[in-house]
Amino acid sequence: MSNNFNKWQPFVYALILSIGLMLGIFLRPAASVQTFIGGSNKFSELMAIINQSYVDTVDMSELEETAMNDFLKGLDPHSVYIPASDLKVANEQLDGNFEGIGVEFNIVDDTIMVVTALNGGPSQELGILPGDRIIKVDTLPVAGVKITSEKVFKLLRGTGGTRVDVTIYRPSNKSSIVFKITRGKIPIFSVDAWRMLNNETGYIKISRFAENTHDEFLKAFEDLKKDNLKNLVLDLRGNPGGYLSTAIQLVDEILSDKKLIVYTEGRTKPRAEYKSEHGGVFEEGKLIVLIDEGSASASEIVSGAIQDWDRGMVIGRRSFGKGLVQEPYELSDGSALRLTVARYYTPSGRCIQKDYSDKDLYEHDLMNRYENGELENGDKTAILDSTPYYTMRLKRTVHAGGGIAPDFFVPIDTSFNSKFLTLVVGNALIGKFAYDYLDQNRKAITAIPSLKLYNDAYQINEAAYQQFIEFAFKHGVDRPSAAESARSKSFIQLQIKALIARQIWRDQGYYTVIQKEDKAIQLALKKLGENQPLFKSGN
Repeated sequence: MSNNFNKWQPFVYALILSIGLMLGIFLRPAASVQTFIGGSNKFSELMAIINQSYVDTVDMSELEETAMNDFLKGLDPHSVYIPASDLKVANEQLDGNFEGIGVEFNIVDDTIMVVTALNGGPSQELGILPGDRIIKVDTLPVAGVKITSEKVFKLLRGTGGTRVDVTIYRPSNKSSIVFKITRGKIPIFSVDAWRMLNNETGYIKISRFAENTHDEFLKAFEDLKKDNLKNLVLDLRGNPGGYLSTAIQLVDEILSDKKLIVYTEGRTKPRAEYKSEHGGVFEEGKLIVLIDEGSASASEIVSGAIQDWDRGMVIGRRSFGKGLVQEPYELSDGSALRLTVARYYTPSGRCIQKDYSDKDLYEHDLMNRYENGELENGDKTAILDSTPYYTMRLKRTVHAGGGIAPDFFVPIDTSFNSKFLTLVVGNALIGKFAYDYLDQNRKAITAIPSLKLYNDAYQINEAAYQQFIEFAFKHGVDRPSAAESARSKSFIQLQIKALIARQIWRDQGYYTVIQKEDKAIQLALKKLGENQPLFKSGN
């Protein structure tokens, strides 16, 4: 594997892990599982024989779980079996809420660190703060015991109305505090951030298409309208998908009435067309959609509809290429099957599903894009289906078969790469340092009256950067050479500043700071100021 991939390896794996079970476009749950009729039930016969006659004792439940997954691998990459133990967490991401104490956490140096107390949750109401360390849950010590994230979830989440005693250590007080927390229903937000980029351009970041996404989008949009919004940048980068119905609701706010948004079709699913139906909140105004290789499924439905109708401009890099629709079926033991039942097609007739006949190539597609230079050079963007399709108004040529190709390409920024950066990212040291730095400077930073003032004026200075180098050295990373430091310094400083902002102002703070050097947003603002045909085509 070449150095081109090695230098990006931590970022690639982070992207792949972030997609996980969320990748997909989902129909609402089916009412029930249809009984299979016809043919012999070889699977049950085989399991019964093994249980009765195999030479050794076998955990039949574990064997059955493994067999279910292996069985589905013969279908397609997105038909999956979800064990009962994992189903609740998988569903929570789309349902838009969960029950628990309401904290987001990281495990840093074998300690549970509170990233933020979630809005509307009991922890926020009681005054738990970013940077607090959770050291005990009820009577169970949880610091310095090599606890896993899964174990933390089990301890902190639970039925609404039940109580849990959480002991935290607050570095600023140098003391521990016991919080008696009654678990409640915690909202999971899918609109991460919204703000004005300039006097007339609003920005909305959507991380997935969940149950509440449409309502969250409308709230964000109304906030921006108060600030004289005329143009909109819709950020779908890294958005792995979600509910088909939610994607349709969003596009309906942007396209005028009676326009085809998407249609689905499968062997047992007749063609179903979904069209815009009512007056949307942003049917007029310049629109730009940002996508990248992590934008999948529902994100591709939105960007594909906008592109096909010439309603706005798509900027970024080729999207994931996931054009299959899953329907969930609950099984009798509480587990579930997400089965591919249809393909979806954009208004011009494109199916953007990439080929999965070679499963190894499919699984390594994102790595291969890094390896072959596609993410740095738009001329290397793969066109997997050469059949031309044409947009609905301007009759521009678009292609299918491997994701949505943007109208304007933005290369991934490699200017700050170095061996030092790869090591500190791979060991999650920037985030760890941001916790420590805020602990040491909390009084001064929290005295800054606004996120805007922090973003404009606060700097991670040279002394802080040198402090980070020594921090990394203590964690096993050699000090950078002068050349490495010159390449990576500004990136690391910006990351530290953004991660600190996230602890105080949540995702809104993080995105406001990190996007100061965002090439896609910079290009979007440039294009909005140009005389582009896409912005004249009407709706």
